[in-house]
Amino acid sequence: MEYGITRAVAEALDTADPLAGYRERFVVTDPGLIYLDGNSLGRLPAATRDHLREVVEVGWGDGLVRSWQEWIDWGARLGDRLAEHVLGARRGEVVVSDSTSVNLFKLAGAALDEVADRRTVLMDAEDFPTNRYVVQGLTQQRGLRLRRLGSDLDGGLDLDRLRTALDRDVALVVLSLVSYRSGALQDMARVNEMARSVGARVLWDLSHAAGAVPVELAAAGTDLAVGCTYKYLNGGPGAPAYLYVRRELQERLRQPIWGWYGQREQFAMRPDYDPVDTVERFLVSTPPLLSLAAIEPGLDLVEQAGMAEIRAKGLLLGRLAVDLAESWLVPLGFRLASPRTPERRGSHVSLYHPDAWQICQTLAAEAKVVCDYRVPDRLRIGPSPLYTRFTEIWDAMDRVREVVARGGHRSRPSGLARVT
Repeated sequence: MEYGITRAVAEALDTADPLAGYRERFVVTDPGLIYLDGNSLGRLPAATRDHLREVVEVGWGDGLVRSWQEWIDWGARLGDRLAEHVLGARRGEVVVSDSTSVNLFKLAGAALDEVADRRTVLMDAEDFPTNRYVVQGLTQQRGLRLRRLGSDLDGGLDLDRLRTALDRDVALVVLSLVSYRSGALQDMARVNEMARSVGARVLWDLSHAAGAVPVELAAAGTDLAVGCTYKYLNGGPGAPAYLYVRRELQERLRQPIWGWYGQREQFAMRPDYDPVDTVERFLVSTPPLLSLAAIEPGLDLVEQAGMAEIRAKGLLLGRLAVDLAESWLVPLGFRLASPRTPERRGSHVSLYHPDAWQICQTLAAEAKVVCDYRVPDRLRIGPSPLYTRFTEIWDAMDRVREVVARGGHRSRPSGLARVT
């Protein structure tokens, strides 16, 4: 789709946007601020404040410990909703629990313990750092071989390289469905089939996909997955994560952290661990209830909007950002650092520039544009379809153009801050 690069085009897209009304259901304290970091932390749903107030005042304040009669199943209940409306899984296959990293550790450990005769784990060398560190630790503890497959920073892991590395010694493949740096989207069904042909399992990280890209875990033949709820699902900073285990595997896998929330007849307080047969065997301990509760209002919005509409708008937002970048920003030293084909991307777009970090700082401090930076030299543009307007994309790219054209970023420090 070609755009005549005028703001009127973006205005027309906003007028026709079937999701336009959802923006009003988020807290927007500064209408002049363009927020393009929804791929890191989603905006606050307006309903979250009242929902948490009720949980605190009624559930905690009035109900006290009696409220655990209702709270005890919240992780499984929210998991079922994620399964049905976001992840394309069956009820009883998803549960909300812990952090993404802890869930990755649990499922990877369980998968490795299942096949003691296989000694190799494969992963993308450019996957999110925590994923790499968790897998590195697990393989070192077990004396296994970790093969980190080189991949293109912009295009992601080439599946021919993965196919060549797959053999009968591979126990597990760990991959992200959407690359955190470039937004490159993998072919889940194809990867699953490749791994299955040699008897290996795949553990997927869905953090940059869920809530932005339709995920079909069951249809794609997926065994294991984890992901977070604070990006496109708008669950709040540090919101609990989720894990998925295909039903047919649940009784066979035993995770390495044995806790009483996974125990059969939990309150019988028996001396030995005997996990339940369901997905709840992958739970560990008492959840952070208030953070768990905050997931629900954001999930309500995703369910109501529908993943098909969310994805359709996300594709249009990304195409507009790319078209404007290629028209306005390439002459200023930028280039696209994401797959060019829209369907090969998640909902964020990365742009290369040698001064990307200084530009990112200047946009936030002087131009009221919040995006983010990822090493070595990438500016990430992360619109969220539920609340980002097309005119915000147009205005943001115009402000980037203005900042860089006048050299406003050159006085900014090159050393990285604690948070980028």
